[in-house]
Amino acid sequence: MVFSPSRCLFTSTLMLGIAISISSNSWFAAWMGLELNLLSFIPLIFMKHNQYSSEAALKYFLIQALGSTVLLISAVMIMMKMQMFSAPLSAALLLKAGSAPFHFWFPPTLEGMMWPQALVLMTVQKITPMFLLSYYIVDQALLISIAAMMSAVVGALGGLNQTLLRKLLGYSSINHMAWMMAALLMSESTWLLYFMVYSAMSFSVVMLFHFSQTFHFNHLMNHTPPSPVIKLVMFMSLLSLGGLPPFTGFIPKWIVIQQLCWSSNFLLLAILLGSSLFTLFYYLRITLMSLVLSSSKTKWSIKSTLKNKLIIMALFINLVGLLIPSTAYSFMM
Repeated sequence: MVFSPSRCLFTSTLMLGIAISISSNSWFAAWMGLELNLLSFIPLIFMKHNQYSSEAALKYFLIQALGSTVLLISAVMIMMKMQMFSAPLSAALLLKAGSAPFHFWFPPTLEGMMWPQALVLMTVQKITPMFLLSYYIVDQALLISIAAMMSAVVGALGGLNQTLLRKLLGYSSINHMAWMMAALLMSESTWLLYFMVYSAMSFSVVMLFHFSQTFHFNHLMNHTPPSPVIKLVMFMSLLSLGGLPPFTGFIPKWIVIQQLCWSSNFLLLAILLGSSLFTLFYYLRITLMSLVLSSSKTKWSIKSTLKNKLIIMALFINLVGLLIPSTAYSFMM
C-alpha cells in the first residue's frame, strides 16, 4: 500500500531528519539529521513489484554513506581549525545532492525507483545538502561555480541519448542543480524560489507519468490516453520543466539570468543558457515523437485513476507563472 503505516512513519522521520539538519547549529547535529534522513528513505525505496528497488537502495546507501563519512571527517578537521577541509566538506555535500562531477550514481539509482520515490530523490533529498552548502557559499564560491558549470554540461549532454524517462529526468535534475547552485551564489531567496518552482514542475510531470505508468519513449507513443487533454498537459509540463517561455518554469530562470547579469558572471550564464537549449531539445523530442508517431494499438494499459483534478492541477502549475511575473520579481527585490 502506498499510504501504509510504515511508509507514513518513514516519511515523517525523513522530514524530521531534514528539519534537524537545517536547524542545527553544529556539523555533528547536521550529520545526525542526514543519517536519519538516509535511514528513513531507504525503506521507502523498496517496492514489492519492482525487482530493481534493492539495487537502487544499495547504490543509494553506499554513496550517501561515503558522503556522510567525508562530511563528518571534514567537519571534525574544521573544528580543529584546519580550514582547508572546507573544500572536501563542500564536495561531500555535492556528492549527496547528485551534482557533477559526483553525479555518476544519480541516473542509475533513479532508474531503479518507482516514480514517487524518484520524485522525492529529485526534490526533497536536495534540500539538506543545498542548505548546508549555503554556509560555505562565500569561501567555496569558485568550487560551487565550477560544479554548476559541470552540472550544466553533464545534464545537457547526458540526456541526449536517453530513451528511459527516469534517466532522462535524472539528467534534467542534474542540469537544474546547476541553475540552483547559480541561484545560491546570488542569494538564498533566489535559490528557494527556484527550488519551489522546480519541485512543482517535477511533481506535475512525475505524477502524470506515474498514473499512466510511463517509463520509456515507446510507452508515450503506444499509449492512447482517455483524453487528448492528458497528453497536452503532459507535454506542457515537460516544456515548463525545461524552462520554455511563457510557462511557469521560465520565471525562476529569468530571475537567475537577471541576477547573473547584474553580478557580471557572464561565463556561468553562457554555459547555463547553452545547456538549456539542449534540455529543451530532448523535451521537444519527447513531445514531437509522441504526437507524430502515435500508435492506435495500445500496448501498455493506463490506470483509470488519472482524475480530472490532477489535470487541472498540472495546468494551474504550468500556467500560473503567466499570471504572477511581477509578484515573482518583487519577491526577489
